[in-house]
Amino acid sequence: MKVTIIGAGNVGATCADTIIRREVANEVVMVDLKENLAAGKALDMSQANSISLSDVRVTGYTDDYSKTNDSDIIVVTSGLPRKPGMSRDDLIKTNAEIVKTVVNKSIKLSPNAKIIVVSNPLDVMTYVAYLASNFDSKRVFGMAGVLDTARYRQFISQELNCSIKDIQAILMGGHGDTMVPLSRFTTISGIPIEDLISKTKLDEIVERTKFGGGEIVKLLGTSAWYAPGMAAAQMVEAIAKDQKRVLPCCAMLSGQYGINDMYLGVPVKLGKEGVEEILELELNEQEMEMLNDSAQQVKNIMDALDAMKLF
Repeated sequence: MKVTIIGAGNVGATCADTIIRREVANEVVMVDLKENLAAGKALDMSQANSISLSDVRVTGYTDDYSKTNDSDIIVVTSGLPRKPGMSRDDLIKTNAEIVKTVVNKSIKLSPNAKIIVVSNPLDVMTYVAYLASNFDSKRVFGMAGVLDTARYRQFISQELNCSIKDIQAILMGGHGDTMVPLSRFTTISGIPIEDLISKTKLDEIVERTKFGGGEIVKLLGTSAWYAPGMAAAQMVEAIAKDQKRVLPCCAMLSGQYGINDMYLGVPVKLGKEGVEEILELELNEQEMEMLNDSAQQVKNIMDALDAMKLF
């Protein structure tokens, strides 16, 4: 099993390190535009193998995609954060061009790979990777729901002072403040969350989850990387080990939930073929309304991308 990670920044490096420590793959290759960044981090990780006793081979290269040949999984973390004076459309165009370029370079050498997109704005960048690759949509999907659910579960764990292991939860919708945490499907060892937390407190947790990324940006001055990197690694593991994990991922909808031709966060079954099944939950009227609102926000960004005529 060979995994390529495009982008050796904090998120990409954390993803690589998690894969290596868990021995999810036989080989990890990192590629980055910045001179020597991927090589340096790969060398550091490989030396750590002597301590963790991991047999995973890890290498890093500067914009050299020849070393990524025959990858089974490609994780795309490339992209720029929004800078002062940069409009939303500027960010979309810049990151879309980056994602399009790295995907085109990658798939020439790994035509059978599955692609996991981590770049933001997540839902639309996954759509970009799908258009650029021309792969079956089940082989192109995005990481967002795993991260958002992790934050949601952690906040619940803190509130109840209980083990994170006992919390089951699901989120849907776009990655951002229109995400849809589904408290009705949240349980603690099978106990409905509403039986353990007041509605007021649960609503506060939901709102904190929606803006979880922004909270970290305010504290650090930059976006998160430990949780996003590990979330992507969890998806890699589900595919590499054919675990059939049910995880919230950004997947292409073709009629599910009444939505067509759009990448959106939904529960999926993730295995060796990629998105092997999209699970349709029985949403109530309020939940469906929230999901449609979230989908409309994603559609607005998709329309902005289409107007740029990059494809």
